[in-house]
Amino acid sequence: MCANFSGALAAQIFHSKQAFILESGITLPELHIAYHTYGKPDKNGSNVVWICHALTANSDVADWWQGLIGPGRAIDPERHYIICANILGSCYGTSGPLSTDPATGQPYYYSFPQVTVRDMVQAHVLLRKHLGIEQVALLMGGSMGGYQALEWALLEPENINRLCLMCTGASESAWGIAIHTAQRLSIEADSTWKDNSAAAGAAGLKAARALGMLTYRNYQTFVRTQSDPDKEKTDNFRASSYINYQGDKLVKRFNAQSYWLLTKAMDSHNIARGRETDLAGTLALISQPSLIIGITSDVLCPPEEQVFLSRYIPNATYHEIDSSYGHDGFLIEFEKIGSILGNWLD
Repeated sequence: MCANFSGALAAQIFHSKQAFILESGITLPELHIAYHTYGKPDKNGSNVVWICHALTANSDVADWWQGLIGPGRAIDPERHYIICANILGSCYGTSGPLSTDPATGQPYYYSFPQVTVRDMVQAHVLLRKHLGIEQVALLMGGSMGGYQALEWALLEPENINRLCLMCTGASESAWGIAIHTAQRLSIEADSTWKDNSAAAGAAGLKAARALGMLTYRNYQTFVRTQSDPDKEKTDNFRASSYINYQGDKLVKRFNAQSYWLLTKAMDSHNIARGRETDLAGTLALISQPSLIIGITSDVLCPPEEQVFLSRYIPNATYHEIDSSYGHDGFLIEFEKIGSILGNWLD
């Protein structure tokens, strides 16, 4: 069933009762996939836009990407059939640490097995088939969502027509792996993080989010928005309050064990893994027309990674947006992205 576009909506759940084999060889006895749809498919199914989300997002893309998804926007439910699925290992309805282990009748918590981006894509494919979708007209993703889009384009080239990739790369960089490791160390320093509780590792997750915020934005953004005008102040600085606020905000809506698991999945991202070519040769296999967007101030996944994509994907168009918002620019600069995307689609 399709949901009408009306802002925040409850996720639909697809329950697959068939065994799901992970890339590691471990088998999940069943799979739940939470997803949202907006709009209606054309008779020939030519208007499907599938959006892959990033690390801590959920499947309600119309809620967290309102500037780009919605009536009158570049991706419009009046014209497009929009789908977004929550990723495997998350805590927003798709199977992950908070899901029930059929073998025990209790949540998996820390025992949920390690997953990869390819596992996430295989779950997307299951949902695609369940929804009866043969062709995805446009597959979009930013950051970790771009990782999924790249893997999916390689897995099912005959089913994916076009790509839009933002602030993403062909493999996780040593810089990204180092950041994720520091975040996991923060979680692991919380003695509760392996507890059988949804609140396990909450203090560690707050610290991990603090580290993450430093990479999602940058020096210029913090100086411009979080500097204190009071030169006499010696404590309780605005920047400190902001970091604490962002940490508390994530703790209220996310799970530390999922965060730990998903950063591990990002570390393993490399589209050349298991294939007979290197990164450049693997990108050359992507035949779909691809729009690639970078943000000048992105320090987490800098433009050089998107330039690399555009250099080796045969039918690529590259745009670089001059923005001070850093990695989060792909979520914030919706007017610029919408204009570029709309012109490219036309």
